[in-house]
Amino acid sequence: MSARELVVLGTASQVPTRHRNHNGYLLRWDGEGILFDPGEGTQRQLLRAGAAAHDLNRICVTHFHGDHSLGLAGVIQRINLDRVPHEITAHYPRSGQRFFDRLRYSTAYRETVDLTEAPVDTDGPLATTPSYTLEAHRLSHPVESYGYRLTEPDRRRMLPDRLAAHGISGPDVGRIQREGSLGGVALEEVSETRRGQRFAFVMDTRLCEGVRTLADGCDLLVIESTFLDEDVTLAEDHGHLTAGQAATVARDAGVRHLVLTHFSQRYSDAAEFGRQARAAGFEGELTVARDLDRVPLPKRG
Repeated sequence: MSARELVVLGTASQVPTRHRNHNGYLLRWDGEGILFDPGEGTQRQLLRAGAAAHDLNRICVTHFHGDHSLGLAGVIQRINLDRVPHEITAHYPRSGQRFFDRLRYSTAYRETVDLTEAPVDTDGPLATTPSYTLEAHRLSHPVESYGYRLTEPDRRRMLPDRLAAHGISGPDVGRIQREGSLGGVALEEVSETRRGQRFAFVMDTRLCEGVRTLADGCDLLVIESTFLDEDVTLAEDHGHLTAGQAATVARDAGVRHLVLTHFSQRYSDAAEFGRQARAAGFEGELTVARDLDRVPLPKRG
């Protein structure tokens, strides 16, 4: 199993269908699990995907429409039922605090877990760990909505041929990494920058600066494409994107792997979303998401 992968739990917009559950996306990242937008049925979809409440470390909600948040009640209660031993942090728009409270305490249960509430009310970083920085950016939707982005810190990649040319080997490799130089040789002379991986999650929104900021340079971009291009006016009116708009953002942002999701039930042929994305000029890896898909982050270049 990849150490970094997206597990797609649901791909429907507004209402579930026979083949598509409400939204739900689990990002596995170096032993952590980040659950995005748990819609109705997410608890069961986690089981079907082979995931457990113990796998979760964060929950990130973009906004409080039902297809993105109704599953919170079941997920939170399952976390407590299973007595998850570690802290779990929940991020969501601060303006929706009353909705979060109602979902968290929608029925009676015994609280056994430390669930930390960390609401979002501005653009910028939310948390920093050794493995990533999590940030949020405001989107354009009829209710307050935020997209999320994980950025791994840049690191140094050691170059064996240059190390050998300077006679550096064995424990001295670790020493030059720690100290930045060794015997007059600078770390930069025997290494290069290894760009950190980047992941973004963009749900219900019109085109806006937040979308472009979140998508910039992403290795994996998960983005809504509720409508096909012929319904662009409808998309704008309801605060959504079309397949072509999402793909154009990805193309211009240099995205390596694009995952389209959140499809309106009005369309019977999901493949058309992929065709319109290609017609918009996106040439990278492309996934038209299906429930229970597993999408690894692209290998480093």
